[in-house]
Formats: sequence, C-alpha cells, structure tokens
Amino acid sequence: MYRILIVEDDRGIAESLRELAGMWGLEARCVEHFRNVLSEFAAYDPHLVLLDIALPFFNGYHWCNEIRRVSKTPIVFISSAADRMNMVMAMNMGADDFIAKPFDQEVLIAKIQALLRRTYDFAASVPVLEHRGALLNTGDQTLVWQGERVELTKNEYRILLTLLESKGRVVSRERLMERLWETDSFVDENTLTVNVNRLRRKLSGAGLENFITTKFGVGYIIE
Repeated sequence: MYRILIVEDDRGIAESLRELAGMWGLEARCVEHFRNVLSEFAAYDPHLVLLDIALPFFNGYHWCNEIRRVSKTPIVFISSAADRMNMVMAMNMGADDFIAKPFDQEVLIAKIQALLRRTYDFAASVPVLEHRGALLNTGDQTLVWQGERVELTKNEYRILLTLLESKGRVVSRERLMERLWETDSFVDENTLTVNVNRLRRKLSGAGLENFITTKFGVGYIIE
C-alpha cells in the first residue's frame, strides 16, 4: 500500500485528504509537529508528499527543499496561492506537481495515482534512516544534518548504516567487520577501530556529539 504524508496545517483539510486517500486504497498520515516535518517524513518514509505552502514556523518551500536534500520522493503542492509565481517557484524547488485549492477530489486522486505509477513502476522507494534529526539516505549514501551534508567514506557509511538499522540494539564488532567484508573491505580489529573513531570525529565535527556509544567488550550502539 502506498503511503502519503500530508503536510497541511488546516486540520479539516488534512483529515479530509487522509480520508479521501483511504477511500482509494492509499495509506495517509497527517503531520503533527510542523517544526519537525523532516523528522516525520523520515519516520514515515512516504511514497508521496502533499505539501501546502503556508505552514507554521517554516513554509512549504523550505520543507520541499529540505526533503529534496535527502530524497527523490514525489512532492505535490496543494495551495490556494495558485498564482503563476508560486507555481513556478514550487516546480523550481523540486515539486512534481501543483494543485490549486479548492480542488476536485477525483482530479487530485487521479494525479496522485498517475504520479505514483510513473515513479514506482520503474524504481523502488529508497529508505531514509533518521536519528536525532540526522538523515542517512541509502540511495546516494549521504548523511544530512541541519541541511548540511557530512561526507562519508564507503566504510564509514557501511558502519553507520549497520548501526542505524539496529538502532537501540548493540552491534558487535564482529558483525560490523562482516558487513565491511561484504563490500570487499577486509578489515581487522585495528582497522575497524580507526574507521569508527574517524566516523565519530566527523559526526562530532558536524554537531552530532555522542551519536555512537561504545559498549566495552561488546560492540557499539546508537541509542
């Protein structure tokens, strides 16, 4: 079932969109915290985003830009500000379509279904892993924190991916070495330590202090 994230602060409109999606066999969720739209996006991992322009704290253009930094998920603007300038700006920011309010429900659903077919008949959704607001895109293997990219080596990415996939659970050093071996990086204990320490320094340098915790004699954990 395709998942739709609705970023609309008018609760009545948001709920009607959620119910409409459900009637057509689509799962939908309405954003609750408009300061943390990107975190809710990462947690829900939607196949498509419906995004209003006028929102609390930050406008839709801001969130469109932030989502585009980490994902190619289709974005459809829905707004009463449907003048030419807003439409052009939305498309330039990375939106896939712009639908003016008030909209015809059947036309909206038809456009959503067409966009989903075009996108996912040819390409699988790329998951984004999130922790403390940091986003790891498994498609292009990039880490984004507060709008900035943190450059990772192949080994650093694989270590971080393994820890995030097991968030809340300790990952043994042996398991990490196995994951690195899968990428033809035949590391030993010392090399693993060097890679983990270098990854920690990069995370700390970006402002992500104590992102990875050592469980002495066991392994590492992202809590």
